[in-house]
Amino acid sequence: MIRILGDISDRYGIAVREETLKPLRGGDISDSYTFEDAAGRKYVIKHYTQHPYDLFEAEAAGLQTLADHAPDGLLVPKVFGFGSIHGNQYLLMEFIEHGVRQPAFYAVFGRLLARLHREGRNTRCGFQINNYIGATPQMNGWQSSWVEFFLEQRLRYQYDRAVRGRQLDEATQNRLIFLMDHITRYLAEPEQISLLHGDLWGGNHLFDPEGRPVLIDPAVYYGDREADIALTELFGSFPEEFYAAYREEFPLNPGYEGRKPLYQLYHALNHLNLFGIGYLSLVNGCLSRLKL
Repeated sequence: MIRILGDISDRYGIAVREETLKPLRGGDISDSYTFEDAAGRKYVIKHYTQHPYDLFEAEAAGLQTLADHAPDGLLVPKVFGFGSIHGNQYLLMEFIEHGVRQPAFYAVFGRLLARLHREGRNTRCGFQINNYIGATPQMNGWQSSWVEFFLEQRLRYQYDRAVRGRQLDEATQNRLIFLMDHITRYLAEPEQISLLHGDLWGGNHLFDPEGRPVLIDPAVYYGDREADIALTELFGSFPEEFYAAYREEFPLNPGYEGRKPLYQLYHALNHLNLFGIGYLSLVNGCLSRLKL
C-alpha cells in the first residue's frame, strides 16, 4: 500500500503523509484505508487485486451520478480518480467523518432519499454502464419497461447463475420458473422511474458528525424506487423514523407490501450465488411471502 500511495501522490499531486495511513473496517470485496495530505485533508483509498478491472470504474460512475442528483443535505463522497497501479485497482475518494447513528437522523435521511427518488427521474430503466451488486455483475441495459427490465436483468440473470452454480433444489427452481413465467401477476409498471442507490442496506450509509446522511458503496441504476426501500427491510429494518419521513415526503403506492418480497428476492438470490446454500432459506422465504 505504501508503494501505491507514492504513485497516488505523483498521479494526483497529493502530498501524502504515509504515517497517517489507517485501515477502515468493513467490506469483503476490497481493502480500504484513510490517509491525510500535508494540509490535513483526509482521503479514502480502496484497492483490490482479485476482482474485475472495471468494478471501481462502475462505482465511481454511480457515486458521481448520485452526487449530481442528491438534494442539499444528502452527502456523497467526491471521487478524485480510479485506475490501476502495480496490478492493484484503486478508487480514490474524499473521506467523510463518521458520526453516531441516532433515530432522529433517520427522519432526515428518509426525507432526503424520497427527494432523490422523486427528482432523479428518467424515462428508461437501467444505467449508462453495467456495474456490480457486491462482486456479482449487475446488468443495466436500457429498457423502457420496468417489468421486463426486472424480469430479465435482475431475476432471470440471478436465476441463471444459481442454476449454473447448482444452488437451487428442484422445488425452489420450479417456484422461480412459475414466478418468472407469470411476472405480471406480481409486478406492474411504477408511476415513475427513479434514480436508485441500488444496494441500500445498513452497511452502505452512514452519518457525518452533524447528523447528515452519507451514501456509500452504491450499485446505481434507474428503476422502481420501491426496490431501494425493500432492501432496507431485508436484513433488519432502518428505524421507523426513516419510513415515516419517507412516506410523508413521497408516499409509496398501494400494494408495496405485496411487491416488497419480489424486490428482496433479487438480493436473496444474489447472496445465494455469492455465499452459498445457507441463503436458500432466504430465497424460499421471499417466495413464500409471494404465496408461491
